[in-house]
Amino acid sequence: MAGAPPPKPSAMKTQEPIPMNSNRPYLLRAIYDWITDNQLTPYLLVDAAHPGVKVPPQVIKNGQVVLNIAMRAVANLELGNDWINFQARFSGVSQHIQIPIKAVLALYAQENGQGMMFPAEEDEAVERAPADDGAADDQPPPTDGGDKPRRGAPHLRVIK
Repeated sequence: MAGAPPPKPSAMKTQEPIPMNSNRPYLLRAIYDWITDNQLTPYLLVDAAHPGVKVPPQVIKNGQVVLNIAMRAVANLELGNDWINFQARFSGVSQHIQIPIKAVLALYAQENGQGMMFPAEEDEAVERAPADDGAADDQPPPTDGGDKPRRGAPHLRVIK
């Protein structure tokens, strides 16, 4: 009914949040389509140290790998909900590449850097957090100069 006032907070039920799948694979597919629809080259930035990443060791630099995933550069590209799989040639040798979705740090267009970075997911951040040794920590978390704690999100720098 148009013009009806919103329900009062006391009238709304307090519900548990509905668990949802990660939006990362859906965003990856959408960004990939957007980049390719604009006739640009999609590049994938991957955390090569993440468990399950299968890439040739010679392409890893500083724990990361950048991969051209344009249709002309790969075969059998599959952007699934849990994995990215494809065949690619490295030094003339075809290799099967396997990347867990959680290992993707960014997807961007090589030509102009437009795309999206992907922060660590909450369950991943918990897995990678240092173990609590039981000692009291009197120090506040580091900040970026404001009131908010500094995040450990990856940084993407486009070098031309």
